[in-house]
Amino acid sequence: MKPQRKIELFSGTYFTACTLGGVVACGPTHTMVTPLDLVKCRRQVDDKLYKSNTQAWKMIYRSEGIRGVFFGWTPTFVAYSFQGAGKYGFYEVFKYLYGDRFSPNMNKTVVYLAASASAEFLADVALCPWEAIKVRMQTSLPPYANTLREGWSKIVTQEGYAGLYKGLYPLWGRQIPYTMVKFATFEKAVEQIYKTLGKPKESYNGLQQTGVSFLGGYIAGIGAAVVSHPADMMVSKLNSERKAGEGAGQAVTRIYGSIGFRGLWNGLPVRIFMIGTLTAFQWLIYDSFKVYLGLPTTGGH
Repeated sequence: MKPQRKIELFSGTYFTACTLGGVVACGPTHTMVTPLDLVKCRRQVDDKLYKSNTQAWKMIYRSEGIRGVFFGWTPTFVAYSFQGAGKYGFYEVFKYLYGDRFSPNMNKTVVYLAASASAEFLADVALCPWEAIKVRMQTSLPPYANTLREGWSKIVTQEGYAGLYKGLYPLWGRQIPYTMVKFATFEKAVEQIYKTLGKPKESYNGLQQTGVSFLGGYIAGIGAAVVSHPADMMVSKLNSERKAGEGAGQAVTRIYGSIGFRGLWNGLPVRIFMIGTLTAFQWLIYDSFKVYLGLPTTGGH
């Protein structure tokens, strides 16, 4: 006999566990890739700053040491812990509500897309202030602020709390399509992997199932990176170059006028590598956390 599950599926405790799993999956993984993110952001804002990533890290390390290479890790950790909580926690809630609860016969892909879009919409409200501080710290030389606290008080003093949210619309523009592709592709990829393996998901142990999550996560990450890259580029530019009192639409038009269509794709190979790896590890950690709590992994049903 299988041991009884400690946590009842779709209970309040289940959704809390998924929210906590999102924190564990997103906060540390995003913090680990801070060196890549730092260079990506700087190269997006000024593509002549460094010839390559390796040259960038060497230059930063030579002048600022390891702290310089990981510059901006604190706002990154806080930002993506909040976002991970919202993204994964609300995804599980909305997936249950839109699918099992309200429309059990709805097309599953539509449920995945709607649930992930709703979850990301809310998660970005929590992410936005910390992302604004992170981007300003990482893209301005000399840095806009040296610590999270300094960045927060500087923005609030100069621009009010609205300054922390001036990147919200482009953030939604980047993150919502990104998360829709990331979650729907993951669910479909996992489904396809189990079909290809030829045996039902339940016949594999926890370790094998998390291996499938890792592979599905990598496939999902590549798609998500490409879809969201132009908006990611625009978020970096807006946070570093938007003029006081300038409307979001005005700023986007002005920036696009100066960088053109090709400029929107600056730094894409780095982002594919970064997001692919990141997403794979996030799903691996998230589903390992669920397995540890005696819950089933995501997808493949």
